[in-house]
Amino acid sequence: MPHPSWLVTSAAAFDTELGVVKTGKEADVHLIERAVPGERGLLLAAKRYRGLDNSDFHRSAQYQEGRRLRNTRDMRAMARGSSYGRGVASGRWAFAEFEALCRAFSAGVPVPYPVQVSATEILMEFIGDGRVAAPRLAQSKARGAELDDLFGQVFEIMRSFARAGVAHGDLSAYNLLVHDGRVVVIDLPQLVDIAANPGGLDFLHRDVVNVCAWFTRRGLPREPESFFAELVGELW
Repeated sequence: MPHPSWLVTSAAAFDTELGVVKTGKEADVHLIERAVPGERGLLLAAKRYRGLDNSDFHRSAQYQEGRRLRNTRDMRAMARGSSYGRGVASGRWAFAEFEALCRAFSAGVPVPYPVQVSATEILMEFIGDGRVAAPRLAQSKARGAELDDLFGQVFEIMRSFARAGVAHGDLSAYNLLVHDGRVVVIDLPQLVDIAANPGGLDFLHRDVVNVCAWFTRRGLPREPESFFAELVGELW
């Protein structure tokens, strides 16, 4: 995947941490400035997974059905829940999300550009103005017909995923950013292969129901079953 022109790739560049953008149950997002000394730099987001024993890692099995882990030692360690196994789990989530970002970006889905992955950290494009991260869709004050364009963008995101044979798996107004009127989807470690995962269609249906319910509560009625049927039609 070719690098975009805005990305600083010089070996002379330094990465400087500027603070925490967001904390979560399984990962924190840090703001990074990458710059060559004496030149103007750019901002990146570093998402760092923690190897903690928490509910999000416990429920990861349902998303990962259809995936395979070849290293049997790692599989045993994860099953036992040892500290090493928890580290393996967090690393798997980081690599899974990086691969999902690459797949989505290549398919034209609006996601942050994935820069690199190392152990439990993903470096990606920072979506925001200056050092302020773009707000989540859930923070939008728009109501009713004002949301029509945003819904259209969200549905096109789901359609693009469906055409690629996947579902986000945990889509909601909390992992959709709105930047300059453009919707960007984030948090993809659980991306579900609809054909390989026995519950793939259920995950797709849940995504549609969650999205339609949010817009309906905000005064833009959207009936999920017709949209779900349309997305299923994109699969075959």
